[in-house]
Amino acid sequence: MVMELENGDDAVSLSASHTSTMASLLPLASVSQQPYVSELLSFTLDRLHKEPELLRVDAERIQRQMQEVAVGNYRAFISAADALVAIIEEVSSIDKHLESLITEIPNLTSGCTEFIESAEQILEKRKMNQSLLANHSTLLDLLEIPQLMDTCVRNGNYDEALDLEAFVCKLSTMHPKLPVIQALAAEVRQTTQSLLSQLLQKLRSNIQLPECLRIIGYLRRIGVFSEYEMRLQFLRCRETWLTGILEDLDQRNAYEYLKGMISCHRTHLFDVVNQYRAIFADDTSGSEENYDGGLLFSWAMHQIISHLKTLKVMLPKITEGGSLSNILDQSMYCAMGLGWVGLDFRGLLPSLFEEAVLNLFSKNMNTAVENFQLVLDSHRWVPLPAVGFSATSFSEESQEDVTPPSYLMEHPPLAVFINGVSAAMNELRPCAPVSLMNVLAQELIKGLQTVSDSLLRYNATRMLRENESGLFLSLCRAFTEVAFPHCATCFGRCYPGGATLIMDAKNLYDGVGRLLTISSSKEPPKPVSNGEEKTTSENGDLPQPVVENGVEPTVDEMRSSNTDEKEQNSPTLHTDEKIGETS
Repeated sequence: MVMELENGDDAVSLSASHTSTMASLLPLASVSQQPYVSELLSFTLDRLHKEPELLRVDAERIQRQMQEVAVGNYRAFISAADALVAIIEEVSSIDKHLESLITEIPNLTSGCTEFIESAEQILEKRKMNQSLLANHSTLLDLLEIPQLMDTCVRNGNYDEALDLEAFVCKLSTMHPKLPVIQALAAEVRQTTQSLLSQLLQKLRSNIQLPECLRIIGYLRRIGVFSEYEMRLQFLRCRETWLTGILEDLDQRNAYEYLKGMISCHRTHLFDVVNQYRAIFADDTSGSEENYDGGLLFSWAMHQIISHLKTLKVMLPKITEGGSLSNILDQSMYCAMGLGWVGLDFRGLLPSLFEEAVLNLFSKNMNTAVENFQLVLDSHRWVPLPAVGFSATSFSEESQEDVTPPSYLMEHPPLAVFINGVSAAMNELRPCAPVSLMNVLAQELIKGLQTVSDSLLRYNATRMLRENESGLFLSLCRAFTEVAFPHCATCFGRCYPGGATLIMDAKNLYDGVGRLLTISSSKEPPKPVSNGEEKTTSENGDLPQPVVENGVEPTVDEMRSSNTDEKEQNSPTLHTDEKIGETS
């Protein structure tokens, strides 16, 4: 049973294999073999078994025929074979040349491209040259613009120069990629900078409002500065001009320098403020932050502060009261003039001049005291010729007379001191601030106190003989009875009621008074009147006259004063009362 199944399976497998073989062969048959295949399918089994033998016989027949043909036509076959070899070689050579051609084709393409590009460039240059030739005169005019603009700037033709600058800017905007136009614009910008520098330099010179208006108009056309920057630049340039004027003044002479500075600020500062307000319609200065008056206010305050600082520095260098008074008058006039533009600073002046007056008076008083001490220390106590009346006669003199008493010439230390006090009063008189009356009175009292202390110290430290002691006591009496009242009278000429302030300080020479009280029993020695009528002391010095305003009496005048004091030529202190302005 099993064997039967196995035989059945073999039969099935053969049938399947035959079927698959046929199926596999049939599709592989070419179109030319299809009729033969169709014929095979119509054969019987026996015929099919004989077919291979038949095919073999046909094949042998055909083989013999081919051999006969080959033998009969071998030359043709050899020629064909040679031709085939030659053709194969030629085809290989052609293939190689084709490969080389393919390799060189990119180079040929690039070469053609370069040729085309160079040809286009040459054509472009030719067109440009033709265009350049056609527009030669126009281009020449354009290239001459920088030189023409520079000539206009040098000759002051600013309108024409700015027209050229605007034209070149327009060209630069229209042709931003043209190198010639851009180079032209660069040269014009350099010339514009030169124009800008020249305009700013004009603002630093002495020009009036119309010229300022033109310059600001040019600056606005240039467009370099914003509105705020233009205002700031205007004030800076005008300040540079003012500073240059002040630098030209001679600072070695404080009085002349202050006069020049005040005159400069009075005229030019007033002009600058008016020019600014006329050129710039409002004073907002382009910023809302300047609510306190704007840029002009800040600049003007800077100028006024600089003016006051200069006054504070230079006033102490003035050593004459008349000069101080003149400077005060000019400063007040300057401040009043600037008040028309809102820069009245008169309220700031009194403190500066009060300080200067106080320093000048203190310096003169210190000089008077120092000279008194020097002369007292070197004085030789010898009798001098009588040149005046007795001390009691001075109380009978008119209170209006402020002539330095001639009696003091018998006491050179006191004469030197009174000369110094008179000089200090003369310097104080032209500029005497009322507010300083008490302070100056204390300075004078301090000087008198120093003189009194010097006399007491001299008496305590020096050993004097009897006749020298008498002369010294006479000098002390002259100080209390003549010099002190005379100083009070002089101070009263500068300040009404000032003499009372000095006389109320009589206690300052209480020590000298006690010294005179103790020695009241001793008579002071009488002046020597010998036959030779000496006019010099033994120490070889002339008796010190009382000097007023730098004028010193001659020897003949001193002698004539012995006979008639009213005819003496000693200068007197002016009785004109002048109270310095304090506001």
